Amino acid sequence: MSNPNNVSLNINHDLEFIDGHALTIPTLSILTEDGDIHPSATAPTISKHTALKLYETMRFIRLLDERMQGAQRQGRVSFYMQCLGEEAAVTASAAALDQNDMIMAQYREQAALHYRGFTLDQFMNQMFSNELDLGKGRQMPIHYGSKELNYMTISSPLGTQIPQATGYAYGQKVKHIDAKTGELASTIDNVTICYFGEGAASEGDFHAGLNMAAVHKAPVIFFARNNGYAISTPADEQFKGDGIASRGVGYGIKTIRVDGSDALAVFAATQKARDIAATQGEPVLIESIAYRLGAHSTSDDPSGYRSKDEEATHKVCPIDKFKKWLIKQDWLNEEDDAKAKEVIREDILAALKRAEKVQKPALEELISDVYDTPIPSLTRQYNDLKAHIKQHPDAYPVTAGRIK
Repeated sequence: MSNPNNVSLNINHDLEFIDGHALTIPTLSILTEDGDIHPSATAPTISKHTALKLYETMRFIRLLDERMQGAQRQGRVSFYMQCLGEEAAVTASAAALDQNDMIMAQYREQAALHYRGFTLDQFMNQMFSNELDLGKGRQMPIHYGSKELNYMTISSPLGTQIPQATGYAYGQKVKHIDAKTGELASTIDNVTICYFGEGAASEGDFHAGLNMAAVHKAPVIFFARNNGYAISTPADEQFKGDGIASRGVGYGIKTIRVDGSDALAVFAATQKARDIAATQGEPVLIESIAYRLGAHSTSDDPSGYRSKDEEATHKVCPIDKFKKWLIKQDWLNEEDDAKAKEVIREDILAALKRAEKVQKPALEELISDVYDTPIPSLTRQYNDLKAHIKQHPDAYPVTAGRIK
């Protein structure tokens, strides 16, 4: 090997350390807050249909988040997490993908799922864990998943989806590799996008996943949502480097940082990232910078760790910014937008009332498809559980009445 250490041997005779912030990473911004294109920026090519679908998705998710936050406070659902302030980052990135690209989300990417076609009733059925829930009531609220829409089911542990995304993406690439040369023989049909917050980037899985993707050249787009806080921990107490983007460069991955409140910038960056992943068969890291406007979840109170003055300073609404651009294209008007919001609010409330009246899944759904045929130990556990519920029906009022 000519370079067994795999390093750039630029010999220097002066004792000199490289500063941790020697690399300055720019942030791509295309839209102004007034909905204009920055004079020196180039807007991506986006159709009216895609732009309106993108906006309608963001608008829907904002209204869904508002209603479900209230539903949790009323005790109708146990838990909720809003996408407040990050709607453009999630929706615009999803809009730049192919429908068959795999999405591996963290837990704030409901907009990507709705953009793909997940219906209002499907959202509600999942959050109420009823018998129409695709996950059969086995998950916490907002832990969505859809095989049909290529959206991997969300899991609560942070960062587990990152190495999984690398492995899945490498599998997407393998069928396009020439068996004789070992090189990429054709453009990869579909790639994987993996969403996570800057807090999850402190997990070991982040480093393992990115290094593996870089070494094996997996066609995965790592989308880091840097919203400033990992629950209550501010970013400056999580890391001292230049955000998450600097780590991508360190791992030898093509990297870009974008204004996450700018739908056009996110769309352009993800579109290019997908092209790199599909044609060159290698990973890309996108770091989105968008302030988390709300609490981490319904279990969190941000007033305990950040001030109202700080929140006001960063109160940039990505939906309003994109809406102003659409109006200037004559693709949207205020009157129609206001009417649509009222219809959506009514639809959400009606769907909520429908979902909470649907029965919970039958008890046997707990083990029905864990294995093709339940194994003896699982069957014994199930029978013990059923006997316990029959013995204490008052403690399990929903389930007890349905046990045969």
